[in-house]
Parts: sequence; C-alpha cells; structure tokens
Amino acid sequence: MTYKQIASMIETVGLPYAYYQFPDNTPQEPPFLVFYYDNSDDLYADNTNYQRITELTIEFYSDSKDFFYETLIEDTLTASGLTYRKSEQFIDSERMHETVYELEVLITAE
Repeated sequence: MTYKQIASMIETVGLPYAYYQFPDNTPQEPPFLVFYYDNSDDLYADNTNYQRITELTIEFYSDSKDFFYETLIEDTLTASGLTYRKSEQFIDSERMHETVYELEVLITAE
C-alpha cells in the first residue's frame, strides 16, 4: 500500500480523522480517528532496505464502547487485506473510550 492509499482507506470509515493529532485549537467531539506510523521493521537484503514494513497505529475515540464503528473499522481493514491487533481502554481524565488497532503495512512507492 502507499501512504496515500492508507489515508484514503481511513477516510472511507466516514469519521473525522487526523495524522497523529488534530491541529491546536480544533477540539474534536468523539467519535474520531487518529492514525500514525510508529516505527519500521524493514526487510533487509544485499545491504539495502528490500521491503519497507511500517507499523501503523489507528486510534478510535468514542464516548462509550461503539460496536458499530469498531466493526466498520475492522471490516475496512479486512477488506484492505490487513491484519491487526486490537486493544482498548477507558481514559478517565477524558471520559473517553479508546480502541487501538496496531498493524504492519508493506509500503510501496506512490
């Protein structure tokens, strides 16, 4: 996938989203998504990075557990041929539910 395809995939969920964080002074009401690339774990061969393997994190924030959007996100990832690990927590200070999807994507040129 390309970086552009990943952003397009996230956009199809239909929620407000941002890369890493929303700009200052633009508070978002849940539900919304944030995504970012944590690290890379490239495949090396012949003294070069043979394949870019990037860790992608997608964070879904909602006022309460939201099975509808979680299913929509998971179906979108599955339809894109991506596997993921899922975890969740309640953020007391924000009174928000957070569901985190962690996955690895093979990045290709635009």
